[in-house]
Amino acid sequence: MFARPYRRRLGATLLALASVVALTGTTAGAPAVAPAETLAAKPNVVVIMVDDMNVSALQYLPNVRSLLATPGTTFDNSVVSYSLCCPSRSTFLTGQYAHNHGVLGNQLPDGGYEKLPAAETLPVWLRRAGYDTAHIGKFLNGYGRARPTEIPPGWAEWYGSVDPSTYRMWGYTLNENGVLRTYGAADVEDPALYQTDVYARKAVDYIRRKAPAAEPFFLSFAPLAPHGEGAANGSDLSQRNPRPAPRHRGDLENVTLPKPPSYDEADVSDKPAAVRDRPRITPANEDKIEDVRLKGRLESLLAVDDAVADIVAALRTSGELAGTVIVFTSDNGWMQGEHRIQSGKTVPYEESIRVPLIIRGPGLPAGRHVSTIAANIDLAPTILDVADATAGVTVDGRSLLPIAADTASPARGIVIETGPKQSGRWYAGLRAPRWKYVEHSTGERELYDLQQDPYELVSVHNDPRYAATRQALANRLATLRTCAGDVCRQWTPVAGPTP
Repeated sequence: MFARPYRRRLGATLLALASVVALTGTTAGAPAVAPAETLAAKPNVVVIMVDDMNVSALQYLPNVRSLLATPGTTFDNSVVSYSLCCPSRSTFLTGQYAHNHGVLGNQLPDGGYEKLPAAETLPVWLRRAGYDTAHIGKFLNGYGRARPTEIPPGWAEWYGSVDPSTYRMWGYTLNENGVLRTYGAADVEDPALYQTDVYARKAVDYIRRKAPAAEPFFLSFAPLAPHGEGAANGSDLSQRNPRPAPRHRGDLENVTLPKPPSYDEADVSDKPAAVRDRPRITPANEDKIEDVRLKGRLESLLAVDDAVADIVAALRTSGELAGTVIVFTSDNGWMQGEHRIQSGKTVPYEESIRVPLIIRGPGLPAGRHVSTIAANIDLAPTILDVADATAGVTVDGRSLLPIAADTASPARGIVIETGPKQSGRWYAGLRAPRWKYVEHSTGERELYDLQQDPYELVSVHNDPRYAATRQALANRLATLRTCAGDVCRQWTPVAGPTP
């Protein structure tokens, strides 16, 4: 089944089951099999992390759906604990909440690349476990500003985009294993140098060189899309931002802006002042959201979808696809008019904190949809489980392999948080299966019964029927907002409202 000759030790039985499925095509009446350590080599791991993609965009990515979701497992309730690029990516690298890894923003003094405790992160742990490692694309905000040729610990091969050029589809600079190389100019849309495509070619080249090989590999593939570009050198962002690959420009011209019940919410009297003070969305605002942002964002993702097909094809051609775990996700979601918020993230609402999460590979059931909450704190523990590797720090998440295998997985609550801001505003809260509870630094509160109100139209924090619910969630938050390790994984279900 696997190309590599060595064996792995894995306590869970999932990989043994995966081997049976691969050989027989079924799990029903599966014959007795040998222990997992005699069947499976250490899988390769490929993580594809896009930037600012909300869940609704998945419908426009046919390759992601057919090549990853259909043969893999989709986590329908995947959230990020801190809906902002740098803190979320740091959580992916450490398996820790932001209040533990300390990256509390995109830039100094609270956050940015310089705040990451880089000596103990996922690539370092995988190197210790015998993995070759490579990163291609965006890393952490601020990377390269002070030391553009620096290679963070743990990466055997490095093709990291150097800020601020990261945020240009043309005219970006990569640190290629210590050598800086700039691709094109921001105002010249050369199809051969489109950022996502260049990254994809590097990923395919890496796979072809490393597979089959005597050691497994971990590939981090991080395109900018669908994050907006920063204008530079006269680049025209008036029609699409971000700019899609030239071959995809106009492919989604007929797409219209989704308008859930929360879009341009009429009554925001239950919301904090930061939302109440927002004006209604005018027709001109709506046109800009739809024509410049939405269509640019979605069309930019079509090149990512092409890259997914190329990566899967390279793995298949090399004979490594069956022995590779592929993770597709985003660092955070994106608002596009819900609750009057025309764009952005960092707010606690579903469009901001929910992200796609699809995992295919040995140990992951094909075609399964999992409703149990998954979170970005779980990505590192899951990869460590797959790789039979050990973290060098105390992680707050848990492996998703048992959750994928068990449709009756216990409920859990996830901390959602932001860091200190210059304005002094921040929040801490909980996202549970039914509840979302948020405490703002301003003293304001929000409580949503997602079972009754999935669009978060009415906060019931002052509803006397929910008084006991609110208090129970406040008590849990008091413990979890500073939790570490095992405490973060403990959860007791919270009762609903009184009659």
